[in-house]
Amino acid sequence: MITTTTAPIRIENASRIFQMGDLEVPALVDANLEVEQGEFVVILGPSGSGKSTLLNLIGGLDRPTAGHVWFQERDLTALSDEDLTRYRRESVGFVFQFYNLVPTLTALENVQVATELVQEPLDAAAALELVGLAERAAHFPAQLSGGEQQRVSIARALAKRPDVLLADEPTGALDLQTARVVLGTMQQLNREQALTIVLITHNPALAALADRRVQITSGRIVDVVRNEAPAAAADIDW
Repeated sequence: MITTTTAPIRIENASRIFQMGDLEVPALVDANLEVEQGEFVVILGPSGSGKSTLLNLIGGLDRPTAGHVWFQERDLTALSDEDLTRYRRESVGFVFQFYNLVPTLTALENVQVATELVQEPLDAAAALELVGLAERAAHFPAQLSGGEQQRVSIARALAKRPDVLLADEPTGALDLQTARVVLGTMQQLNREQALTIVLITHNPALAALADRRVQITSGRIVDVVRNEAPAAAADIDW
């Protein structure tokens, strides 16, 4: 049954159980969550808490064992593999801890790879400009800092014109100063482009950036807190 809420992302009683031989391992249990258009949501939890599982369900990288995951009015749980692939390609931008750039391609060419996946992409040069790297377009990954490489990966995700950006520990391999730059870029995109962002992290300091913080522990969402005054990325510390 389609729910009446207008939230574009809806998790309804979703569970994910992995079978390890005769043992069932619950990675996510009865999760319920809505993400509004243009929100910046941080999902916080320790390693193994289920936050990556939750992000994978939102991104269509996995399916729940029980329950439903909705994107707009589509039940991702019921989509065919082909339609789920189309959803990932057309509606979701992914940013991971490791940048996964092609070392033999320039920054511009790495972004152009994503533009070939969709029908109406954002111009690759324009995507690099959005993340402040227009002048680094001709540089290869080895010629870029870690923060610059991560911003190229964000530009690559943006080039698809995604409806939502999903970030999995995007600053996990970065030092504090570089992380501030990358997170500041994401905040700017969220505010100026009204881009919906869901970020998962084990770092509690990043919760200050969010419109809402979602705490997940042992596969269960245990707390959801709205932040009335999100901090600027430049002000976070750990």
